[in-house]
Amino acid sequence: MTDILAELLSLSQTWLAAGIAVFLRVGACFVVLPGLGERMIPVRVRLGAALAFTAIVTPAVLPLMPDGGATLPPMRFFMTEAIAGLIMGLALRLTVHALQIAGSIAAQSTSLSMIMGGASPDPQPAMAALLVLAGVTLAVMAGLHVHLAYAVLQSYDVLPLGRLPDPGDLGGWGIDQVAASFRLALSLSAPFLLASLLYNVALGVINKAMPQLMVAFVGAPAITWGGLFLLLVTTPFLLPAWFAVFEAVLADPFGAR
Repeated sequence: MTDILAELLSLSQTWLAAGIAVFLRVGACFVVLPGLGERMIPVRVRLGAALAFTAIVTPAVLPLMPDGGATLPPMRFFMTEAIAGLIMGLALRLTVHALQIAGSIAAQSTSLSMIMGGASPDPQPAMAALLVLAGVTLAVMAGLHVHLAYAVLQSYDVLPLGRLPDPGDLGGWGIDQVAASFRLALSLSAPFLLASLLYNVALGVINKAMPQLMVAFVGAPAITWGGLFLLLVTTPFLLPAWFAVFEAVLADPFGAR
């Protein structure tokens, strides 16, 4: 009986050590993760999801623990694992942030930046909120939780337990991710920028031809309805293009764009 209890105690200590290490990485990732880490989701729900992911990933991490997990994780794990989780979560968050930037550019170009600007937890125009919500919904419907569990498992090959990333590599990776996010946002908002350019050029020509006409009163409804119509037409093409990039980042969060 004593041998059985000693074996159970050793096994529970091993699971506890591995579970703490995994939870540090998963919990830090969930702080900035799209979908499951949104501020509109209650904290208890996010905590429950993080614990569920920890239970899924822990058995695969047990062989990677130092000393077979016989002791609790060293104090350095509290920093290294949190940093690794934040890196993975930020890679996905920057991809979603590209939708927010694209929506803000589109709204500013079509004079729709102030409509329902405070309807979401983040101060953003209605176009940006709509695109972000649609993109996150698309990612969740496509099995974000399954791909995320696989990404967490694969992250231990790039950032092993207890090892800090190289500062130079991390800085270069961060600059590349931010630049790629802005490039994606500019590409997605290109139709709205082009429409805004044509609208302002046409408005200037009309004003030059008929100075007595109040072109602002005539053009304001046109650009508003035109922006809404352009959003309706382009969204079915913009979201699949963005989702292809999101899937690539989810498959390799630590790689270059």
